Amino acid sequence: MKLKQLESLLGNLQQFDNPKIELEQYPTGAHIASRMLYTAENSFGDVSNKVVADFGCGCGTLGLAATLLDAEHVIGLDVDDESLEIASINAEDLEVEMGLIQCEIKNLRWQGQIVDTVVMNPPFGTRKKGADMEFLSTALKVASQAVYSLHKTTTREHIKRAALRDYGASSAEVLCELRYDLPKQYKFHKKKDVDIAVDLWRFVPKPKHESSS
Repeated sequence: MKLKQLESLLGNLQQFDNPKIELEQYPTGAHIASRMLYTAENSFGDVSNKVVADFGCGCGTLGLAATLLDAEHVIGLDVDDESLEIASINAEDLEVEMGLIQCEIKNLRWQGQIVDTVVMNPPFGTRKKGADMEFLSTALKVASQAVYSLHKTTTREHIKRAALRDYGASSAEVLCELRYDLPKQYKFHKKKDVDIAVDLWRFVPKPKHESSS
């Protein structure tokens, strides 16, 4: 599938009706989502015929992009039942299958590296400090091949240090810097929309037998 076609399909997806501020719910735009998954597949082969998990999937944009790029199986996880309902409707509209699980990422009880790839647009950690790191630490425990994630560019050094030193990543690479357009969704947003710099990261987990050494 061509990038433009992928972006066009994702652009038609339903997004949050009433975003929840405490969960930092912001839609992952079709522009960023399509490039994230297209890069994962075409540069690294991390999507097609792989088992992919979308952490904090919201309305399912990243996970559904993975299904469109021929992932073998995709699981979307989110704490919010309303978001999962929208994700289910979006999957029906695209005529694809995506497993959906309601849970808090930090409470995930998966044992070992049971998925190939994790894709995620985690909370930035502005409302609940450290929320982004909970996602990253859990993702690096359950993925065997790669973790793709978006984080604010201002946190770049902190993310790299934590991933390599604390969370068992064997490599942590910024693939590109993107402009994340936050639409004015919440009353406390003064401007019509806010443009922030985010990094698209690719983390490679250590093989399980190495991580304790």
